[in-house]
Amino acid sequence: MIDSPLLPSLGGYINGEWLMADKGHTLTVTNPVDNAPLAAVAAMGADETRRATAAAEQALERPATLEQRREWLNAIADALSRHREEIGRILCLEHGKPLAEAQGEADYAAGFFRYAATHIDALAPHTLDERPRDCEWHIHYRPAGVVGLITPWNFPIGMIAKKLSSAIAADCASVVKPSSKTPLTMIALFTLLDREVGLPAGKANLVLGSAGPITDALFDTPSVRVISFTGSTEVGRTLIEQSAPGIKRLTLELGGNAPYIVFADADLDHAADQLIGNKFRGGGQTCVCANRIFVQRDVAAAFAEKLAVRVKALTVGDGMAAGTKLGPLIDENAVAKVERHVSDALDRGARQIFQGDASGLPGTFYPPTVLLDVPSDAACYREETFGPLVPLISFDDEDQAVAMANDTDFGLAAYVFTADQARGHQVIARLRFGHAALNTGSGPTPEAPFGGMKQSGFGREGGLEGLFEFTEVQTVPVG
Repeated sequence: MIDSPLLPSLGGYINGEWLMADKGHTLTVTNPVDNAPLAAVAAMGADETRRATAAAEQALERPATLEQRREWLNAIADALSRHREEIGRILCLEHGKPLAEAQGEADYAAGFFRYAATHIDALAPHTLDERPRDCEWHIHYRPAGVVGLITPWNFPIGMIAKKLSSAIAADCASVVKPSSKTPLTMIALFTLLDREVGLPAGKANLVLGSAGPITDALFDTPSVRVISFTGSTEVGRTLIEQSAPGIKRLTLELGGNAPYIVFADADLDHAADQLIGNKFRGGGQTCVCANRIFVQRDVAAAFAEKLAVRVKALTVGDGMAAGTKLGPLIDENAVAKVERHVSDALDRGARQIFQGDASGLPGTFYPPTVLLDVPSDAACYREETFGPLVPLISFDDEDQAVAMANDTDFGLAAYVFTADQARGHQVIARLRFGHAALNTGSGPTPEAPFGGMKQSGFGREGGLEGLFEFTEVQTVPVG
């Protein structure tokens, strides 16, 4: 079982108090390295959620100045930085990603709070230069209301930072629902909010438990005006339907099927290095990691060999062990999906270039695998794998590459590698993806807006655009 100074309670946090579930129910959090239990946390439901929303409503009655919000945001960033090592340890144990990567996620999270604090003046009221109808026109950015923040398991601290930083900047009060697979990191964050930041009671509330009753209660509560969700497109569709009766706003970051396009004139070593960092972050369990790797036919075999050399160097194992580069997948279902995608691609004519070794490891591991000549009817071409599979698909020319890349319902992230900058920008302009990188495998950053097109969702997190997601604009003409 886990022992940490940042886990004084294993319950939710409502109106400034730590609480276990009303009915005493708990859910067990396990370490995917060996499936050993880490903790039994509160399993809350609709009643606790309604109390959390009521506390948030009361907190909204006590508005905070921009300067007060800036102080809170900076305090959270400072607390995350001070406790990055312990937060990273907790995250590593419940998620499985390597310790250095987990601690880097704590730094990433701190960046969102720091950015919001630095740029919060963008939410200050302003007056129009024009005087239409002989009036003075004032524009205010009011808090939208209570906001529901629903986060996934793959970035336990990074995803809530994107949402909570903007919610606090907008002076909203929030009810946070983390994934039941990785709630401990969220509890650690709320411990810091309670001990070191001093947010007012009800300003941020934490409800742990199964998604269904908690989400239903959020949608049924009139004061909850915005719900921000990161997760699957299937769940996103359900939330869109649930939002209709109350006309609630949604911010959705949903599934991805990211193309990674490598032209023959690209620096293949650089493209391979960038792909390793992009694809194997979090064990390949990220919405922005490359899912379909398109390589121009003339260099496909050479690129596959370069990639195989790099994949062979990845150490698979316990994220807490020194030198580990690739940890376990989150659960058995994740392993089964990767297995299905690999066998399906091989059955359809793909060639295995390399597969690592995860035998003898007790947890939910899958070895990194590189396949060449993956056909367009393979499951991994159409579906997001969410695991350490690298499927290489050959193309002949620019038009074919663009058509194949766009041949998906999703539009979250894409990557293009070419020595011809003009062609790179030309290709990116034709891609229907919200994040489209040129000659880098870099994902989101706090300083830039991030979000999807098509069935990858709508709304933006990060950047100035993300600061406005939880505001309502009020226009005030004065005669």
